[in-house]
Amino acid sequence: MTESTATPTPTTATKTTPGTTVSSPARLADESSQGRTTIAASVVQKIAGIAAREISGVHAMGGGVSRAFGAIRERIPGGGAGGAANIAGVQVEVGEKQAAVDLDIVVEYGASIVELARAVRRNVITAVERMTGLEVIEVNIAVNDIHLPDIDGDEEIPTVQTARVE
Repeated sequence: MTESTATPTPTTATKTTPGTTVSSPARLADESSQGRTTIAASVVQKIAGIAAREISGVHAMGGGVSRAFGAIRERIPGGGAGGAANIAGVQVEVGEKQAAVDLDIVVEYGASIVELARAVRRNVITAVERMTGLEVIEVNIAVNDIHLPDIDGDEEIPTVQTARVE
């Protein structure tokens, strides 16, 4: 007896922008005599981004390019309106009943990447399934960088000016 393990193909078109991929329009096959429920792919994207950030050890989301665009967007008045930070590094594909999530993350130095990935995956699946009713078929996590507090300059390190020659 042979078993097929083909991944279901969502029935939606995919839109790609720097750092994000969103399938649109997303639908939830929740049709009853009282109406139909649809969920935009951007909603799933935000839920997954927030759920991933909730895990201790995740320093930032996104690869270098999406983080650079995010930093520029935050400097533009009205451009950094909270929502953009939640979708950086999050790509989703949403079908009628299922969703797939791809995450690009930066981890804190010292965190166990394997344990962190498990926790992020578990939290994203739980949040998306609970809030949308969609079955999450996969959560792919790409660790793109590691945050070193002393080198990145995120913490204020006092510098003492000393003369080399007296």
